Amino acid sequence: MTAIHLDLQNSEDVRDVIHQAVAALSAGKIIALPTETVYGLAVSALVPEAVERLLAIKGRDPDRPIAFAIQSLDAAIDYVPDMSAVARRFARRCWPGPVTLVLDATHPDSVINRLDPAVRAACVPHGTIGLRVPAHDKTLQIMQLCAGPILLTSANLSGQPEATTAQQVMESVGDKIDLILDDGPCRIGQASSVVRVQGSDFKLLREGIVDEATLQRLSGFIALVVCTGNTCRSPMGEALLRGQIAESLGCQPADLEKKGLNIMSAGIAASPGSPPAPQAHAIMQEMGLDISQHVSQPITGRLAQYADVILTMTSGHRQALVSHWPTLESRTFTIRCDGGDISDPIGSPVEVYRKCANQINEQLAHWVRNFDFSQFHDK
Repeated sequence: MTAIHLDLQNSEDVRDVIHQAVAALSAGKIIALPTETVYGLAVSALVPEAVERLLAIKGRDPDRPIAFAIQSLDAAIDYVPDMSAVARRFARRCWPGPVTLVLDATHPDSVINRLDPAVRAACVPHGTIGLRVPAHDKTLQIMQLCAGPILLTSANLSGQPEATTAQQVMESVGDKIDLILDDGPCRIGQASSVVRVQGSDFKLLREGIVDEATLQRLSGFIALVVCTGNTCRSPMGEALLRGQIAESLGCQPADLEKKGLNIMSAGIAASPGSPPAPQAHAIMQEMGLDISQHVSQPITGRLAQYADVILTMTSGHRQALVSHWPTLESRTFTIRCDGGDISDPIGSPVEVYRKCANQINEQLAHWVRNFDFSQFHDK
Protein backbone atom coordinates (compact mmCIF):
# COMPACT_ATOMS: atom_id res chain seq x y z
CA MET A 1 0.00 0.00 0.00
CA THR A 2 1.23 3.46 -0.90
CA ALA A 3 -0.30 6.57 0.61
CA ILE A 4 -2.51 8.73 -1.60
CA HIS A 5 -0.78 12.05 -2.27
CA LEU A 6 -2.94 15.20 -2.37
CA ASP A 7 -1.27 18.47 -3.37
CA LEU A 8 -2.87 21.38 -1.53
CA GLN A 9 -0.90 24.02 -3.37
CA ASN A 10 -1.99 22.91 -6.82
CA SER A 11 -5.46 21.64 -6.05
CA GLU A 12 -8.36 23.11 -8.02
CA ASP A 13 -10.60 22.77 -4.96
CA VAL A 14 -8.80 22.93 -1.61
CA ARG A 15 -12.11 22.47 0.20
CA ASP A 16 -12.51 19.08 -1.45
CA VAL A 17 -9.06 18.03 -0.25
CA ILE A 18 -9.92 19.15 3.27
CA HIS A 19 -13.17 17.16 3.21
CA GLN A 20 -11.30 14.09 1.95
CA ALA A 21 -8.94 14.38 4.92
CA VAL A 22 -11.85 14.72 7.36
CA ALA A 23 -13.56 11.67 5.84
CA ALA A 24 -10.35 9.66 6.07
CA LEU A 25 -9.88 10.50 9.75
CA SER A 26 -13.50 9.62 10.52
CA ALA A 27 -13.01 6.28 8.76
CA GLY A 28 -10.02 5.43 10.97
CA LYS A 29 -7.31 6.22 8.43
CA ILE A 30 -3.86 7.59 9.24
CA ILE A 31 -3.03 10.78 7.39
CA ALA A 32 -0.01 13.06 7.21
CA LEU A 33 -0.77 16.73 7.79
CA PRO A 34 1.40 19.83 7.32
CA THR A 35 2.05 22.13 10.25
CA GLU A 36 4.29 25.15 10.68
CA THR A 37 6.94 22.99 12.40
CA VAL A 38 7.12 19.50 10.84
CA TYR A 39 4.68 17.16 9.14
CA GLY A 40 2.57 15.13 11.53
CA LEU A 41 0.67 11.84 11.49
CA ALA A 42 -2.93 12.30 12.57
CA VAL A 43 -5.66 9.90 13.65
CA SER A 44 -9.08 10.28 15.21
CA ALA A 45 -9.01 9.65 18.97
CA LEU A 46 -12.50 8.17 18.56
CA VAL A 47 -11.13 5.18 16.63
CA PRO A 48 -9.03 2.99 18.97
CA GLU A 49 -7.93 0.73 16.11
CA ALA A 50 -6.42 3.72 14.29
CA VAL A 51 -4.56 4.78 17.42
CA GLU A 52 -3.22 1.25 17.88
CA ARG A 53 -2.08 1.16 14.27
CA LEU A 54 -0.37 4.53 14.62
CA LEU A 55 1.58 3.32 17.65
CA ALA A 56 2.69 0.24 15.75
CA ILE A 57 3.84 2.31 12.77
CA LYS A 58 5.79 4.75 14.90
CA GLY A 59 7.50 2.05 16.96
CA ARG A 60 7.14 4.48 19.82
CA ASP A 61 7.86 3.74 23.49
CA PRO A 62 4.43 3.32 25.17
CA ASP A 63 5.64 5.62 27.96
CA ARG A 64 5.93 8.50 25.45
CA PRO A 65 2.36 9.75 25.00
CA ILE A 66 0.92 11.12 21.77
CA ALA A 67 -0.25 14.73 21.91
CA PHE A 68 -3.66 16.10 20.99
CA ALA A 69 -4.03 18.68 18.23
CA ILE A 70 -6.70 21.12 19.36
CA GLN A 71 -8.21 24.35 18.06
CA SER A 72 -7.85 26.87 20.88
CA LEU A 73 -7.46 27.65 24.58
CA ASP A 74 -11.19 27.02 25.03
CA ALA A 75 -10.72 23.49 23.69
CA ALA A 76 -7.76 22.98 26.04
CA ILE A 77 -9.96 23.77 29.03
CA ASP A 78 -12.23 20.89 28.03
CA TYR A 79 -9.25 18.59 28.62
CA VAL A 80 -7.77 20.45 31.60
CA PRO A 81 -10.60 22.34 33.36
CA ASP A 82 -8.28 23.50 36.14
CA MET A 83 -5.55 24.98 33.91
CA SER A 84 -3.25 27.19 35.94
CA ALA A 85 -2.73 30.88 35.22
CA VAL A 86 0.73 30.19 33.77
CA ALA A 87 -0.61 27.46 31.48
CA ARG A 88 -3.34 29.82 30.25
CA ARG A 89 -0.74 32.50 29.56
CA PHE A 90 1.31 30.13 27.44
CA ALA A 91 -1.83 29.04 25.59
CA ARG A 92 -2.93 32.62 24.87
CA ARG A 93 0.52 33.81 23.92
CA CYS A 94 1.92 30.78 22.05
CA TRP A 95 -1.09 29.30 20.26
CA PRO A 96 -1.52 28.80 17.39
CA GLY A 97 2.18 28.13 17.30
CA PRO A 98 5.15 25.83 17.89
CA VAL A 99 4.62 25.02 21.57
CA THR A 100 3.22 21.79 23.01
CA LEU A 101 1.98 22.11 26.60
CA VAL A 102 2.15 19.09 28.90
CA LEU A 103 -0.43 19.48 31.66
CA ASP A 104 -1.98 17.43 34.44
CA ALA A 105 -5.08 15.65 33.11
CA THR A 106 -6.57 14.12 36.25
CA HIS A 107 -9.59 16.38 36.62
CA PRO A 108 -12.80 14.30 36.81
CA ASP A 109 -14.54 16.59 34.30
CA SER A 110 -11.85 16.22 31.63
CA VAL A 111 -13.20 15.02 28.29
CA ILE A 112 -10.29 12.59 28.24
CA ASN A 113 -12.36 10.39 30.54
CA ARG A 114 -14.88 9.83 27.74
CA LEU A 115 -12.34 8.21 25.43
CA ASP A 116 -11.72 4.51 25.04
CA PRO A 117 -9.32 3.13 27.70
CA ALA A 118 -6.83 2.06 25.03
CA VAL A 119 -6.75 5.61 23.65
CA ARG A 120 -6.28 7.05 27.13
CA ALA A 121 -3.39 4.67 27.68
CA ALA A 122 -1.75 5.98 24.48
CA CYS A 123 -2.13 9.69 25.24
CA VAL A 124 -2.36 9.96 29.05
CA PRO A 125 -0.22 7.10 30.43
CA HIS A 126 1.09 9.10 33.39
CA GLY A 127 -1.80 11.44 34.16
CA THR A 128 -0.47 14.17 31.89
CA ILE A 129 -1.63 15.29 28.47
CA GLY A 130 0.13 17.04 25.59
CA LEU A 131 -1.83 19.78 23.81
CA ARG A 132 -0.89 21.74 20.70
CA VAL A 133 -2.61 24.22 18.37
CA PRO A 134 -0.79 24.04 15.02
CA ALA A 135 -0.33 27.35 13.19
CA HIS A 136 -1.45 26.01 9.83
CA ASP A 137 -4.78 27.21 8.48
CA LYS A 138 -5.68 24.13 6.43
CA THR A 139 -4.84 21.71 9.22
CA LEU A 140 -6.92 23.83 11.60
CA GLN A 141 -9.82 23.69 9.13
CA ILE A 142 -9.59 19.91 9.11
CA MET A 143 -9.62 19.80 12.90
CA GLN A 144 -12.63 22.10 13.05
CA LEU A 145 -14.62 19.79 10.77
CA CYS A 146 -13.77 16.58 12.61
CA ALA A 147 -16.37 15.17 14.97
CA GLY A 148 -13.91 14.34 17.74
CA PRO A 149 -10.39 14.96 19.02
CA ILE A 150 -7.31 14.40 16.86
CA LEU A 151 -4.03 12.82 17.96
CA LEU A 152 -0.93 14.18 16.22
CA THR A 153 2.65 12.96 16.27
CA SER A 154 5.62 13.65 14.01
CA ALA A 155 5.51 11.91 10.60
CA ASN A 156 8.58 9.75 11.01
CA LEU A 157 9.61 6.48 12.60
CA SER A 158 10.85 6.85 16.17
CA GLY A 159 14.50 7.80 16.20
CA GLN A 160 14.49 9.12 12.64
CA PRO A 161 14.69 12.82 11.69
CA GLU A 162 11.40 14.71 11.52
CA ALA A 163 9.89 15.19 8.08
CA THR A 164 9.62 18.78 6.87
CA THR A 165 8.37 17.95 3.36
CA ALA A 166 5.74 15.58 2.00
CA GLN A 167 8.46 13.76 0.06
CA GLN A 168 10.28 12.99 3.31
CA VAL A 169 7.01 11.67 4.75
CA MET A 170 6.59 9.43 1.72
CA GLU A 171 10.13 8.09 2.06
CA SER A 172 9.75 7.43 5.79
CA VAL A 173 6.22 6.07 6.21
CA GLY A 174 4.55 6.38 2.81
CA ASP A 175 3.96 2.62 2.58
CA LYS A 176 2.39 2.49 6.05
CA ILE A 177 -0.17 5.31 6.04
CA ASP A 178 -3.22 6.14 3.94
CA LEU A 179 -3.06 9.79 2.89
CA ILE A 180 -0.52 12.62 2.65
CA LEU A 181 -1.56 16.25 2.35
CA ASP A 182 1.26 18.13 0.67
CA ASP A 183 1.50 21.87 1.34
CA GLY A 184 5.17 22.29 0.51
CA PRO A 185 8.04 22.63 3.01
CA CYS A 186 7.10 23.44 6.59
CA ARG A 187 7.54 27.12 7.39
CA ILE A 188 9.68 26.58 10.51
CA GLY A 189 11.09 23.13 9.84
CA GLN A 190 11.84 22.39 13.48
CA ALA A 191 9.88 20.43 16.06
CA SER A 192 7.73 22.27 18.59
CA SER A 193 9.04 23.18 22.02
CA VAL A 194 7.54 20.90 24.68
CA VAL A 195 6.79 22.59 28.00
CA ARG A 196 5.68 20.87 31.20
CA VAL A 197 3.54 23.20 33.32
CA GLN A 198 2.65 22.43 36.93
CA GLY A 199 0.86 25.23 38.73
CA SER A 200 3.03 28.33 38.46
CA ASP A 201 6.17 26.37 37.51
CA PHE A 202 7.26 25.20 34.10
CA LYS A 203 10.08 23.10 32.65
CA LEU A 204 11.27 22.97 29.05
CA LEU A 205 11.27 19.27 28.16
CA ARG A 206 12.31 19.73 24.54
CA GLU A 207 13.62 22.96 23.06
CA GLY A 208 12.31 23.81 19.64
CA ILE A 209 12.19 27.26 18.10
CA VAL A 210 10.88 28.74 21.39
CA ASP A 211 13.69 28.77 23.95
CA GLU A 212 13.59 28.93 27.74
CA ALA A 213 14.32 32.65 27.95
CA THR A 214 11.36 33.40 25.68
CA LEU A 215 9.12 31.10 27.70
CA GLN A 216 10.20 32.85 30.88
CA ARG A 217 9.05 36.17 29.43
CA LEU A 218 5.81 34.66 28.18
CA SER A 219 4.99 33.21 31.60
CA GLY A 220 4.79 36.60 33.30
CA PHE A 221 1.76 38.58 34.44
CA ILE A 222 0.58 41.46 32.23
CA ALA A 223 -1.88 44.13 33.33
CA LEU A 224 -3.07 46.58 30.68
CA VAL A 225 -4.67 49.94 31.54
CA VAL A 226 -6.78 51.43 28.74
CA CYS A 227 -8.27 54.84 27.99
CA THR A 228 -8.91 56.72 24.75
CA GLY A 229 -5.72 58.49 23.71
CA ASN A 230 -3.16 56.98 26.11
CA THR A 231 -1.81 60.39 27.12
CA CYS A 232 -3.75 61.22 30.31
CA ARG A 233 -5.69 58.64 32.31
CA SER A 234 -4.09 55.36 31.28
CA PRO A 235 -0.44 56.55 31.65
CA MET A 236 -1.32 57.75 35.15
CA GLY A 237 -3.12 54.46 35.80
CA GLU A 238 -0.13 52.48 34.56
CA ALA A 239 2.27 54.34 36.85
CA LEU A 240 -0.05 54.18 39.86
CA LEU A 241 -0.72 50.48 39.39
CA ARG A 242 2.97 49.77 39.05
CA GLY A 243 3.63 51.69 42.25
CA GLN A 244 0.92 49.89 44.23
CA ILE A 245 2.01 46.44 43.08
CA ALA A 246 5.64 47.18 43.91
CA GLU A 247 4.62 48.35 47.38
CA SER A 248 2.59 45.16 47.93
CA LEU A 249 5.61 43.04 46.98
CA GLY A 250 8.09 45.14 48.95
CA CYS A 251 10.19 46.12 45.95
CA GLN A 252 10.82 49.07 43.67
CA PRO A 253 8.64 49.67 40.59
CA ALA A 254 11.71 49.22 38.40
CA ASP A 255 12.13 45.68 39.76
CA LEU A 256 8.71 44.40 38.68
CA GLU A 257 9.71 43.39 35.16
CA LYS A 258 12.56 41.25 36.50
CA LYS A 259 10.01 39.48 38.67
CA GLY A 260 7.82 38.74 35.66
CA LEU A 261 5.25 41.50 36.23
CA ASN A 262 4.57 43.85 33.33
CA ILE A 263 2.28 46.85 33.67
CA MET A 264 1.34 48.56 30.41
CA SER A 265 -1.15 51.04 29.00
CA ALA A 266 -2.75 51.75 25.64
CA GLY A 267 -5.58 53.70 24.04
CA ILE A 268 -8.46 52.52 21.89
CA ALA A 269 -8.02 55.58 19.64
CA ALA A 270 -4.40 56.47 20.38
CA SER A 271 -1.93 57.91 17.91
CA PRO A 272 1.41 56.16 18.42
CA GLY A 273 4.36 58.07 19.84
CA SER A 274 2.70 60.97 21.70
CA PRO A 275 4.10 62.10 25.09
CA PRO A 276 1.94 62.25 28.21
CA ALA A 277 -0.10 65.38 28.86
CA PRO A 278 1.99 67.92 30.80
CA GLN A 279 -0.62 67.99 33.59
CA ALA A 280 -0.47 64.21 33.94
CA HIS A 281 3.33 64.36 34.08
CA ALA A 282 3.20 67.04 36.76
CA ILE A 283 0.70 65.16 38.96
CA MET A 284 2.68 61.93 38.74
CA GLN A 285 5.78 63.84 39.82
CA GLU A 286 3.83 65.11 42.83
CA MET A 287 3.03 61.51 43.70
CA GLY A 288 6.65 60.38 43.32
CA LEU A 289 6.17 58.65 39.97
CA ASP A 290 7.85 59.34 36.64
CA ILE A 291 6.02 59.02 33.32
CA SER A 292 8.38 61.25 31.34
CA GLN A 293 9.44 58.33 29.12
CA HIS A 294 5.90 57.28 28.28
CA VAL A 295 4.85 57.24 24.62
CA SER A 296 1.30 56.51 23.57
CA GLN A 297 0.30 53.34 21.73
CA PRO A 298 -2.97 52.01 20.33
CA ILE A 299 -4.26 48.74 21.69
CA THR A 300 -3.67 45.83 19.34
CA GLY A 301 -4.93 42.27 19.16
CA ARG A 302 -1.55 41.05 20.37
CA LEU A 303 -1.59 43.29 23.45
CA ALA A 304 -5.17 42.32 24.21
CA GLN A 305 -4.46 38.62 23.79
CA TYR A 306 -1.38 38.72 26.02
CA ALA A 307 -2.97 40.63 28.90
CA ASP A 308 -4.06 38.76 32.02
CA VAL A 309 -6.30 41.64 33.01
CA ILE A 310 -7.43 44.78 31.19
CA LEU A 311 -8.66 47.74 33.23
CA THR A 312 -10.58 50.40 31.33
CA MET A 313 -11.41 53.94 32.35
CA THR A 314 -15.03 53.76 31.17
CA SER A 315 -17.71 51.19 30.47
CA GLY A 316 -17.63 52.41 26.87
CA HIS A 317 -13.97 51.46 26.57
CA ARG A 318 -14.75 48.01 27.93
CA GLN A 319 -17.66 47.53 25.58
CA ALA A 320 -15.57 48.58 22.60
CA LEU A 321 -12.86 46.05 23.43
CA VAL A 322 -15.22 43.15 24.13
CA SER A 323 -17.23 43.88 20.98
CA HIS A 324 -14.07 43.75 18.89
CA TRP A 325 -12.47 40.82 20.74
CA PRO A 326 -15.20 38.76 22.45
CA THR A 327 -12.67 36.47 24.15
CA LEU A 328 -11.62 39.43 26.33
CA GLU A 329 -14.90 39.54 28.22
CA SER A 330 -13.73 37.54 31.24
CA ARG A 331 -10.48 39.53 31.53
CA THR A 332 -11.68 43.09 30.93
CA PHE A 333 -13.10 45.33 33.67
CA THR A 334 -13.72 48.98 34.40
CA ILE A 335 -11.28 50.36 36.94
CA ARG A 336 -14.25 51.57 38.96
CA CYS A 337 -15.63 48.58 40.81
CA ASP A 338 -19.18 49.89 40.41
CA GLY A 339 -18.80 49.91 36.63
CA GLY A 340 -18.86 53.67 36.44
CA ASP A 341 -16.59 55.94 34.43
CA ILE A 342 -13.50 57.96 35.24
CA SER A 343 -13.92 61.17 33.27
CA ASP A 344 -11.32 62.34 30.78
CA PRO A 345 -9.41 65.37 32.17
CA ILE A 346 -7.89 66.30 28.81
CA GLY A 347 -7.59 70.07 28.40
CA SER A 348 -8.49 70.71 32.06
CA PRO A 349 -6.45 72.51 34.74
CA VAL A 350 -3.98 70.56 36.81
CA GLU A 351 -6.47 70.38 39.72
CA VAL A 352 -8.79 68.23 37.60
CA TYR A 353 -5.90 65.92 36.75
CA ARG A 354 -5.06 65.65 40.45
CA LYS A 355 -8.64 64.65 41.25
CA CYS A 356 -8.62 62.14 38.40
CA ALA A 357 -5.33 60.58 39.56
CA ASN A 358 -6.58 60.26 43.13
CA GLN A 359 -9.75 58.58 41.91
CA ILE A 360 -7.76 56.12 39.78
CA ASN A 361 -5.39 55.41 42.65
CA GLU A 362 -8.25 54.71 45.04
CA GLN A 363 -9.93 52.30 42.64
CA LEU A 364 -6.69 50.47 41.81
CA ALA A 365 -6.22 49.54 45.46
CA HIS A 366 -9.15 47.14 45.14
CA TRP A 367 -7.57 45.38 42.14
CA VAL A 368 -4.15 45.07 43.75
CA ARG A 369 -5.72 43.47 46.85
CA ASN A 370 -7.43 40.89 44.64
CA PHE A 371 -4.61 40.04 42.26
CA ASP A 372 -2.79 36.79 43.01
CA PHE A 373 0.91 37.62 43.10
CA SER A 374 1.98 34.60 45.15
CA GLN A 375 4.22 33.22 42.39
CA PHE A 376 6.18 36.49 42.23
CA HIS A 377 7.01 37.06 45.91
CA ASP A 378 10.27 35.12 45.89
CA LYS A 379 11.52 36.20 42.47
